[in-house]
Amino acid sequence: MLPLTKSINANESSTIQRVKTGITGLDDLLGGGLPKNTITLVSGPPGGGKTIVCYHFLYEGAKNGEKCLFLTLDKKVEGLLSQARELGFDFQPFIEKAQIKFLFLNINKKLIYETMTNEILSERYDRIVLDSITPLSEMPIYIKNPEVKTNDINIITPEDFSTDENFPVRRLHLHYIVNALETSQATSVITSELPFGSQFLSRDGISEFLADGVITLSVDPTMDRRKLSVMKMRSTKHTLRPQDIKISKGGITFS
Repeated sequence: MLPLTKSINANESSTIQRVKTGITGLDDLLGGGLPKNTITLVSGPPGGGKTIVCYHFLYEGAKNGEKCLFLTLDKKVEGLLSQARELGFDFQPFIEKAQIKFLFLNINKKLIYETMTNEILSERYDRIVLDSITPLSEMPIYIKNPEVKTNDINIITPEDFSTDENFPVRRLHLHYIVNALETSQATSVITSELPFGSQFLSRDGISEFLADGVITLSVDPTMDRRKLSVMKMRSTKHTLRPQDIKISKGGITFS
């Protein structure tokens, strides 16, 4: 499991390399940005702004000449690029220069993990986004019994072992993903759905323990208000207090 957040003094903090998210208020909260070569989980309900955080993160890297990768499981690339342009993030020039790559992963393909891992490790990416991790955590595992001479494959779903702590299917999936991102040595952001009223910090309830940092987004429709909270961040002293944010042209700003 990845290291948990710890308290550090000012001298230690100054030695940590930071990667700017591109969201001014968030970078201020984190003492300059995300710790380099870490994995940060961004979770929230529909409309919370998870994908927009990813746009900020990769656009900031691309502007600085970094090599970036956006892996999407929820939306086709064309839709993402169109939404990004409407918000003021034009990725096309960076795509044409092969500085940033958008790749749609089809969860209906059995080789999705191989495709994902091969792409993550195919080049020396500085920043990687996986939006979102939820479909991967809910995929079944295909198991073949080597002692039986048959081509039959048993399909085991997370629900089959939802109460069996000795066979946590979700944890197997998530460890595989985290290990690939760690091996890449990129600074990564992964997103997760977070149902309203959930007691966890991700839909699977495991990602928050595996990630180095956790940022949650929330929506209050009755007050027409959105909030951002840094719940965990390795080697970073930060407040847990929710911060008011707005989403408009240009992306996310702090109120």
